[in-house]
Amino acid sequence: MKIAIVGATGLVGSVILKVLEERNFPVYELLVVASEKSVGKSVLFKKKPIKIISMQAAIAAKPVIALFSAGGSVSERFAPKFAAAGTFVIDNSSAWRMDTSKKLIVPEINGNTITEEDKIIANPNCSTIQLVMALAPLHLKYHMKRIIVSTYQSITGTGVNAVKQMENERKGIQGEMAYPYAIDKNCLPQCDVFTEDGYTKEELKLVNETRKILNNNNIGITATAVRVPVVGGHSESVNVEFENDFDLTEIRHIFHTTKGVELQDDVENKQYPMAKFAEGKDAVFVGRLRRDFSQANSLNMWIVADNLRKGAATNAVQIAELLIENIL
Repeated sequence: MKIAIVGATGLVGSVILKVLEERNFPVYELLVVASEKSVGKSVLFKKKPIKIISMQAAIAAKPVIALFSAGGSVSERFAPKFAAAGTFVIDNSSAWRMDTSKKLIVPEINGNTITEEDKIIANPNCSTIQLVMALAPLHLKYHMKRIIVSTYQSITGTGVNAVKQMENERKGIQGEMAYPYAIDKNCLPQCDVFTEDGYTKEELKLVNETRKILNNNNIGITATAVRVPVVGGHSESVNVEFENDFDLTEIRHIFHTTKGVELQDDVENKQYPMAKFAEGKDAVFVGRLRRDFSQANSLNMWIVADNLRKGAATNAVQIAELLIENIL
């Protein structure tokens, strides 16, 4: 199994390499691609150095699967070239997510829709993945009408430069700014750029991607995305209104039996999901379940996941595993 990792030196790319190792993914030959200035350098995979090659060399090698995490412009330019060579591309950028000809996949939810013709497969946004992982099983049972979500997103979602900015601020060092303001001891109500209607692109991703994954454009969704000085993962405060009433005991049972979701909801013992403890884990953690007394058939909940793992790298590798199991 010849596998390519495009963007191997970035935060997500390095986690993809780690996840491939942990899951004992069947790699016969690994091709690692990064920027031109990195060609010839090495990354470690299974404790062995693998030399970074150029994009053109990787395309010519015709890998079976290419996992992309190098940004939208790179994906738009090169993913079709890999696909034309017969490679299945799993792309972590926003380039293809809302393309009507491309699948937007969370394996536990709609992985069964992938076909041999799907040469470019989109990996959803990190905040979307954890949201739909928690809400999809409830939607099947109670049918969602409206979702209100506020996110508290890790700086790792922005990349290496954001991590460096916060580290510099904590050391009192003036350095390159990934954000327009200080992030340490602060919260920025801006993730991605603003659109004409006042929402950020991150907020619109939550709306549009959730509807596409659940194949339902009738769900009302509104979002506020906030960047917080956290490394471990993204947190989300979610209020969801259902068409049908629910029983909290039954909802807890649903979460207990949903693959990839872990319920942490013991307020008497102060047990609830936290980004600090989600870091490095693949599960989506759900807690603070409580009925919204101000609105009929409505539930409040708190959702946490490591945005670099299930929110990006692990989800992409799971898609690759589905390809191997069902198509290749």
